[in-house]
Amino acid sequence: MMRPQFQKRAWGFTPRSIDRATDRAWALALLLAASILFGLHLGDVPLRDWDEGIVAQVAREIWRYPQSWLYPTLHGAPYTNKPPLMHGFIALAYHFGGVNEAMARLPGAVLSAVSVPLVYGIGRELWPRRSMAVFSAFVYLTWLPVVRHGRLAMLDGAILCFWTLLVWWVLRSRRDLRYTLGVGFAFGAICLTKGVMLGLLLGAIVVAFLRWDTPRLLQSPWLWGGVVLGTVPAAAWYVAQIHLYGTSFVEGNLLFQSAERVWTSVENNGGPPWYYLGELLKYGFPWLAIVPYGLKLAWGDRVLSWSKLLLVWGSVYFVAVSLMGTKLPWYLLPLYPALALLCGVAIDRFWRESAVTGMLDEAPKPYPKLWLGTFTLLAVGGWGGSAVFAQQYFAEATTVDANLVVAAIAVATTMTLAAVLTWRRDAQVMLVLVWGLYLSLLLFVTSSQWVWELNEDYPVKPVAAMVRQGTDARSIYTSHPYSRPSLDFYTDRPIVRADLEELQQRWNQSEETCLLLDIEALKALSLPNADYRGWAEGWHLLCHPEIIESDRVVDRGKTRESAS
Repeated sequence: MMRPQFQKRAWGFTPRSIDRATDRAWALALLLAASILFGLHLGDVPLRDWDEGIVAQVAREIWRYPQSWLYPTLHGAPYTNKPPLMHGFIALAYHFGGVNEAMARLPGAVLSAVSVPLVYGIGRELWPRRSMAVFSAFVYLTWLPVVRHGRLAMLDGAILCFWTLLVWWVLRSRRDLRYTLGVGFAFGAICLTKGVMLGLLLGAIVVAFLRWDTPRLLQSPWLWGGVVLGTVPAAAWYVAQIHLYGTSFVEGNLLFQSAERVWTSVENNGGPPWYYLGELLKYGFPWLAIVPYGLKLAWGDRVLSWSKLLLVWGSVYFVAVSLMGTKLPWYLLPLYPALALLCGVAIDRFWRESAVTGMLDEAPKPYPKLWLGTFTLLAVGGWGGSAVFAQQYFAEATTVDANLVVAAIAVATTMTLAAVLTWRRDAQVMLVLVWGLYLSLLLFVTSSQWVWELNEDYPVKPVAAMVRQGTDARSIYTSHPYSRPSLDFYTDRPIVRADLEELQQRWNQSEETCLLLDIEALKALSLPNADYRGWAEGWHLLCHPEIIESDRVVDRGKTRESAS
């Protein structure tokens, strides 16, 4: 009679095939959960300033003129700030779904969602126990900065995907050299998304890890051949820009937008060396409380591959971005997969499986006091925030909606249960944290506040609608203290900021000029015979009468009345 194990092998159900099937099931489940969280209600709030407005506009111009992908433009002017890979993806989304907020954010959201099962894949390459990889992916999925920036029309969601893909392929190539071709592909995609400087930094992390852990791989022609093949498209794009623009591209892209960010503060985006530590303290909890224990375990196991990777990844990247002159919150995102993997190791040490139930052993070890203190403080803060949001909501405050109130209550409830279960040494605390934070984030992204930077300035969509309807002028200047790329996107034209002296000069020199003014600037300027075109969100639109159709001209006396 055939042995049971041989019979299973005859049908193809070997332990190895079952293991692979389980991994695929986990990866698909994580991808589904991430797709819902990253893709829900993408188009319900306007684009925010700077990266979103600029990326969306460059993509729109590629959508209008597909041949411009090689030489992208921003309002008709050459755009050499960043390579156009992500802009091309967004332009493709515009082709199928139209030009809107949801399509602008969709490619980044999809790529961010893909990075979640990739973190699981990295964990499976590092550890034999699946629970470590699962917990790591759960932590990464429910980390607020990853969710928020992954949903935005920016380049960083793509970087998270390509970087985790690069690390996963590097780990797999240690036992199968065919994956080195993928290493080059991922490296080239990073260079075509955010530029060669970031590619070199992340590549240095990989080289440092391999030099410590698997030096033989650095001598493999397969690895370097894959890198060369993968970087050909990025190199070709850079050569094409240099051929067309010459030294202006070298100075604008490679120096000012890339290398100069290392030692100077570009566009006044600077900060002290501890800037990113502050960002972690602001937005990293509750998972940040688990990281120190993970670091302790990594240092104790530093002879093992997983420890070498996470120590090199975390230390090199964090030190590099901290020493850079230019500092922006989303520069920290490539660090979060490493932190999530550290959390996965720490959580697994307190998750003692039994054969059937997966519950704790009879004599569980106490949880770190830092965990209990963090969960308790977050519970108190969560209930306090819930009360404040509820009071504002019932007072009909315009910036608070019901979903935000419910999300705050969900966070408070989750942290309360987590504190109680931590005190009781119950391993279910991690399940409560994961599900509670996931549901809280689902509620949060359906609120109008998940892009809270929109509250820092006036809403652009009503003003943009007024500008589009009020004038066809090619030149519009504003008294706003800084440019707003989101306004430029919604008006589909550049609106240039200027001081009062320049505004007066522009008005006097050209009859094809319109001004977008606040009330103080309107009172300060002398604008005789101006046609008052409208008002929105505290901003007034005025144009020369010569460029306004006769059926649109309004009483010029309104200008003087509005300024009085």
